[in-house]
Amino acid sequence: MVSGLFRQTIWNQTIPDHFRGRLAGIELLSFSVGPTLGQLRAGGMAAAIGLRGAIVSGGLLCFGAVGLLAAVLPRFTAYDERISPDR
Repeated sequence: MVSGLFRQTIWNQTIPDHFRGRLAGIELLSFSVGPTLGQLRAGGMAAAIGLRGAIVSGGLLCFGAVGLLAAVLPRFTAYDERISPDR
């Protein structure tokens, strides 16, 4: 729920109206496919290296992905709704 609230706040304040329909489709895809792919990864890793290894590797992959995205998208990590360009 917290993630959804943050996403919705950023969505409403930063995306121009003419892009919302296209981006809503991408967001819907990420909501519907993301968890399924995560379960597939976790189940495959658990079968291959065991439950503990799957949990640890999932955490490391998540940590690495967040670090990579923070490095690639510095404006996203610096986002502050109080200084939104629309204001």
